Amino acid sequence: MQKLRFFWQHLISTFWFIPVMIILGAIALAYTLLMIDINLDFRPKGLFRFLFVSSLSSARSLLSTISSAMISMASTVFSITLVVLTLASSQLGPRLINNFMYDRLNQVVLGAYISTYLYCLLIMNMIEEQEPAQFIPTISIFVAVILAMVNIMMLVVYIHHIAISIQADKVVADISKSLSLNISSIFPKSKNAEISHSGLTDEWKEDQNKSLYLHQQKIKCSRDGYLRYIDQQALLKLICKWGGLMEMHHRVGSYLLKGAELATYHCIQPLEEGPLKKIEEHLIMGSTRSPQQDPEYSLHQMVEIAVRALSPGINDPFTAIACIDNLSTTMVYLLKVPFPARHHFDDKKNLRLIVDTVTYSGMMDTAFNQIRQNAHDTPSVVIRLMDALIAIYGFAEEPPEKNSIKNHMQLVLNMAEQTFTEAQDLQDLKKRFKQVFPEDEDDANG
Repeated sequence: MQKLRFFWQHLISTFWFIPVMIILGAIALAYTLLMIDINLDFRPKGLFRFLFVSSLSSARSLLSTISSAMISMASTVFSITLVVLTLASSQLGPRLINNFMYDRLNQVVLGAYISTYLYCLLIMNMIEEQEPAQFIPTISIFVAVILAMVNIMMLVVYIHHIAISIQADKVVADISKSLSLNISSIFPKSKNAEISHSGLTDEWKEDQNKSLYLHQQKIKCSRDGYLRYIDQQALLKLICKWGGLMEMHHRVGSYLLKGAELATYHCIQPLEEGPLKKIEEHLIMGSTRSPQQDPEYSLHQMVEIAVRALSPGINDPFTAIACIDNLSTTMVYLLKVPFPARHHFDDKKNLRLIVDTVTYSGMMDTAFNQIRQNAHDTPSVVIRLMDALIAIYGFAEEPPEKNSIKNHMQLVLNMAEQTFTEAQDLQDLKKRFKQVFPEDEDDANG
């Protein structure tokens, strides 16, 4: 079930899904209205003659004009989208192209123009000129006019949307919203769950459980690619049926080489190669990463914007600062939620599955390491990074989390001492550090 949900989420996020659904809807609408025209035999009279077409030549001419205009507008929309994608790729990073491609408004506008074009062709094909079977689908043509008017207004909305969506602040805000949604889906809030971020609990029990089994079988990866999804429920059910213990050596987002060790199966009685191959049926591999179970991938998108903003060719510290602010929001949220469990048990509380999970320290490294490494010659960004870490530290309660955040603050300070050329900037940074760790004043001064 989880695997089907993954494929469904992947399907609805593709660029072509929404346009295809709109086109299918247009086909259904065309045939529905044609049936109404055939059965109703509507003939406009009075003022309705100014709204509905009553002659064959006018009907064909109107539908031909609308269809030609719609396919031209579709070409325009596609061209504008390509230009935006080119600019976004060069300035904000090629990985952000997906965010522009999967924008719902872009998909709806493109689908609306193509579907209106197809709708007009279908209606025009049903116009019958020969007597006595002369047929003019009056209502269907009127709907085509309405669709054309709506599409013209959508073009204005689309141009406005594109002009705004390419701005750096809007891109950062959109990525931040997407990041928050993805992180909250992977790390949902749970009032009853015990919050643990270290990922290092009960290691001695792992060894103790492994020692109960006589044999170890290595499971090799059958292809190259990124590990995109693990159906843990189905995998746990399979291992419970076998009665052994499975230890996964890689987590979602890892790149695996063909023949690499994917997992180890601890068992009393070795299994044949055939059953072991069923393990990969509950994994999804691909040429690219997916954000559904990979929180670090979502962070990478925000980090990439910040790193590109700090490059000498762009040199935009304000965008980098905006990225740091949004990343700090995510890291504070992660302090308040439980991380996915490393250990999974059967109904009798026997350990059956050990998975490689992310930790808070690892998420901190993903969020801030590359920004710190690329901000060495931009004091304003470094100082803002220190402020963000201080703010995050104020929400931390557990020692492992505090130590991880403090370590990043110390790394920022060490880097500043080696790269800052202005003494006042360095003093400003040390002052901030000493406000949180006054006991480390001597180390900071050193």
